[in-house]
Amino acid sequence: MKFIAIIPARYASSRFPGKPLADMKGKPMIQRVYEQVKKSVDEVWVATDDSRIFDAVEAFGGKAVMTSTEHRSGTDRIQEAFSKITGDFDVIINIQGDEPFIQPQQIEAIKDCFTDKKVRLATLVKPFRKEDGFEVLFNPNSPKVVINKNDEAVYFSRSIIPYIRDVHHTEWLDRHTFYKHIGMYAYKTDVLSEITALPQSSLEKAESLEQLRWIENGYRVKVGYTDIETIGIDTPEDMEKALDLLKF
Repeated sequence: MKFIAIIPARYASSRFPGKPLADMKGKPMIQRVYEQVKKSVDEVWVATDDSRIFDAVEAFGGKAVMTSTEHRSGTDRIQEAFSKITGDFDVIINIQGDEPFIQPQQIEAIKDCFTDKKVRLATLVKPFRKEDGFEVLFNPNSPKVVINKNDEAVYFSRSIIPYIRDVHHTEWLDRHTFYKHIGMYAYKTDVLSEITALPQSSLEKAESLEQLRWIENGYRVKVGYTDIETIGIDTPEDMEKALDLLKF
């Protein structure tokens, strides 16, 4: 099984313009992400819509490909990028460009999903911990996932799912294991072109979660598990906190 990792990276961001190029102790953030991914995947590319990001990636010796500014999602950007990259690959891994602390074990967990030859789509989840508290569980920016006995995602939601009936919410984390969605995806190369050709679905529009388009159209999404907390960077304030944690 041959894997390729593609990191979508846009310059425009309402909360943090130029985020991929933000300095992280002498390296742009996109380089930190790239170097972490390279520990687990031999072939790594950055898919961007901005020449400044493209030039920065090439400057540190990475591989980059220019894509349209019109894409609705990272998956759409990856589809265009993959169409421009030569090579024989079985699975494409979509790594978020604002995850400089991503760990090799997390990437290996999603790669392991494809030991089952029937798997075409996969993603990563992490259990919410009791010590995280209800407020973390309630956060709509941390999508929740319901999983079946075959380790497949049944549904993703910004709301808390499932709802624990007749139990006060302060006890929910004692009564059930809730799963947080980690925004890493992997696709067999043939399925990527299929899912990007699908129109936006009603569930996707309602929750603003693109993976619901796949489920609503009957695709099965295999789930890999991690206990490692991810640290995404969405704002300059997030970056300040991340720099305090940086121990490269």
